[in-house]
Amino acid sequence: MKKTFSISLLLLFSLIADAQITKAELTATGLTCSMCSKATYKQLTSIPEVEKVETDLNKTAFILYFKNGSSVNPGELKQKVEDAGFSVGELIVVFNFANQKAENNSSFTQNNITYTFMDTKSGVLTGEVKVKVLDKGFVVEKEFKKLLKMSKQYPTYASINKNLYHIKTL
Repeated sequence: MKKTFSISLLLLFSLIADAQITKAELTATGLTCSMCSKATYKQLTSIPEVEKVETDLNKTAFILYFKNGSSVNPGELKQKVEDAGFSVGELIVVFNFANQKAENNSSFTQNNITYTFMDTKSGVLTGEVKVKVLDKGFVVEKEFKKLLKMSKQYPTYASINKNLYHIKTL
């Protein structure tokens, strides 16, 4: 009940943002060969919103560029990596913001997806800003366990909701 109330309150006070995801850097874990990278690359390029994908084999990273005006769901990126047989170790997303207020536990909604700030310095975000997605499946397990200990400070972090993501500005 308390968790549901907290989530409802958070969504009530979240703002609809004038923001767009323009680019993302996704690090995949478990890649051991070029065939693994190729399978992941194929999955990521199959996403309609993706304009171009560049690979960095040294860091097992994929840099994704999105079509202008497209709506991007981080969950879809994660699913495509998992469909290739691997997992996401890190997802850094570049938002193009227009005067977005950022402070811990504040939220904004973009394309029916709510993003909540965690461990973030207060301020107003304008232009291209890198943020890291902190939810389970978007960080390595060790980091997730560390972040989970902060769930008293960030009540929605422990909940699982496919349209709620927790982000940290970089």
